[in-house]
Amino acid sequence: MNSDRKPVIVIKNLSKTFGDHKVLNQFTMELYEGETLVIMGKSGSGKSVMIKCLIGLETHDGGQITIMGKNLDTMDAATLNEIRTEVGFLFQGSALYDSMSVRENLEFPLRRHFKKFGEIGDATPLVMEALDSVGLGHTIDLMPEELSGGMKRRIAMARTLILKPKIILYDEPTTGLDPITSKEIVLLMKSIQQTYKTSSIVITHDVDCARFIADRMILLIDGINYAEGTYEELDRSQDPKIQAFFKK
Repeated sequence: MNSDRKPVIVIKNLSKTFGDHKVLNQFTMELYEGETLVIMGKSGSGKSVMIKCLIGLETHDGGQITIMGKNLDTMDAATLNEIRTEVGFLFQGSALYDSMSVRENLEFPLRRHFKKFGEIGDATPLVMEALDSVGLGHTIDLMPEELSGGMKRRIAMARTLILKPKIILYDEPTTGLDPITSKEIVLLMKSIQQTYKTSSIVITHDVDCARFIADRMILLIDGINYAEGTYEELDRSQDPKIQAFFKK
């Protein structure tokens, strides 16, 4: 399915150890233009560590990460900052600034990365565009404490979208949400991918989320890319380690 698509992220032989625990052990993967790649693994398997290594929040011990053709290890600070405007990261738990209004939360990345857009005067049109894309334009002057958990997650998605990234990394986007709200978030993720043509990596334990949204899946087991394929292909596997993820 990827023969006609370019890889936008390439990870080769990524390794990361904490003390005596090797979390990632020669992990290798590629993300292609316009696809949604779901990565599943048990708690502590290294999924979140891997995604933090991708944006330089965590250093890796070995291996190579290439983002849009640029080697993460040889980037200077200015190039890394530029790359971060092209890679949106939706943190587990939303990570909104409690002391800032919704408007201020969305303006923050615009001010921080103003070189991408030029000097920002009145940011309201860009803020409203992002909020409207997640159906929450009416919340612009609310504080995070006035929002439900699902609304906070959608505001965080709007904050990610405001820089118009080419790649979005989702870290457990449905964790802590009720089933109805989780379904709303998954539908929104699908809509964002179709509207903005983003390439996405989704770290999740949510099998229903994976079934609906994944173009391709990777199972991260024992620090390696243990299995890779479509949801249907992996679900049909007779391997006990793979089947453990798909038990109904």
